[in-house]
Amino acid sequence: MKILRNPLRYMRFLRQYREFSAQNAAKRPEFTVNWSDRWLQLKDDTGDQPFDGHYIYHTAWAARVLAQTRPTKHVDISSYLYFATIASAFVPFEFYDFRPAAVQLANLHCGKADLSNLHFSDQSVASLSCLHTIEHIGLGRYGDPINATGDTRALEELQRVLAPAGNLLIVVPVGRPRIQYNAHRIYHPQMVVDKLPELSLKAWSLLPDDASQGLLENPNFELAEQQRYGCGCFWFERPTA
Repeated sequence: MKILRNPLRYMRFLRQYREFSAQNAAKRPEFTVNWSDRWLQLKDDTGDQPFDGHYIYHTAWAARVLAQTRPTKHVDISSYLYFATIASAFVPFEFYDFRPAAVQLANLHCGKADLSNLHFSDQSVASLSCLHTIEHIGLGRYGDPINATGDTRALEELQRVLAPAGNLLIVVPVGRPRIQYNAHRIYHPQMVVDKLPELSLKAWSLLPDDASQGLLENPNFELAEQQRYGCGCFWFERPTA
């Protein structure tokens, strides 16, 4: 099927295979090139490097906050696993998910947690994140129970466990508020702020639909509402008094 969709690229692959095989036999005989070992990759010859803007930018944003705050330990609930594995290189990291990850790395502990009922004591976690996760809670996509207010419960739990002077990083889709069942919810930024009345919004960044400019720092909330599916990165803190 891939070949039928890309006949010109497949013909190019055949020409390059023959050319490379001949060169390799003459110059690099320590490597074998056999037709049975072929592994066609017909979509990667592009003019630029494609990437998923949401996942490139929001994890880069969160890593930069950790580099700035330098916590003695960071706890993450169900974010992108690549973020946990990379950030654990410079900060002790605990990663929890409804579906625990069997990753074995120094400085990284992986375990199971239910975001609607976190196992941490009240106001006990000084550095906490939940990135591109809350919008899914209660929609059943990942095997969690159906719950129309699951995201509200998740935010309540994150607020409950955040310590005084602690930092909470949250990332959700932003734009015109709606649910694309059962993928995710999309929020107006004020909806997120209103669900965390005990916390203060320290800063936020927006990745618009057109990600060509990257993250916009502290834009007006109305700009987020104009997006179809933007990415909102929120940095909250709990006041000490």
